[in-house]
Amino acid sequence: MTPFLGELVGTMLLLLLGDGVVANALLRKTKGENSGWIVITFGWAMAVFVAVFVVARFSGAHLNPAVTIGLVVAGKFDAELAPGYILAQFLGAFIGAALVLLQYRQHFALTEDHSSKLGVFATGPAIHGTFDNLVSEIIGTFVLVFGVLYMATPDVGLGALDALPVGLLVLGIGLALGGTTGYAINPARDLGPRLVHAFLPIPGGKGPSDWYYSWIPVVGPIVGAVLAGLAFLALAGTTV
Repeated sequence: MTPFLGELVGTMLLLLLGDGVVANALLRKTKGENSGWIVITFGWAMAVFVAVFVVARFSGAHLNPAVTIGLVVAGKFDAELAPGYILAQFLGAFIGAALVLLQYRQHFALTEDHSSKLGVFATGPAIHGTFDNLVSEIIGTFVLVFGVLYMATPDVGLGALDALPVGLLVLGIGLALGGTTGYAINPARDLGPRLVHAFLPIPGGKGPSDWYYSWIPVVGPIVGAVLAGLAFLALAGTTV
């Protein structure tokens, strides 16, 4: 498996299982309907664990443009490889979210609440406020990337043995910091599935894809990743 394919497959698995647990909790007539935030956060943590474990040996399992950018800033990844990794991540996220739509097709048809349907695919704030929402994504992503930087090896990323620690890191972020914006902490995780919601037909109809908010879970994680990379360098005694 090439690094490009590894990132694509890994991000597809991440979104299939991550958005899948959200669908199970939000959509009508599922076995997990109304199972709540704890189930969602644990489901996303397990999604990260599985995805990292499967593809770490092939690509280093970035699975997130913010992680790729943070590794580049910290000098742990070749900047020339970053565009290919990021493209693979967005493609994988789109495919994974499309598979969730196929898996839960009947339940989408039975769900009348359009916000719940959008919530399967994309994040949104509990309380709208541009500055606060952006800061939430910056802080959450900073914690993610800063943690990953201490686990990653130079010029590669994560190994299979890092899968559980990274999953636990994401679980901690979700439980502690995710209640404000839904902790996208990954531009591909939010934008790829949001495009699925926008462009693919959803049984039972759908509302708007909330493009007004959509830039926050893209820009916030990028800023958080850059800050994490800079902080890593500063603590390592390296100047930029």
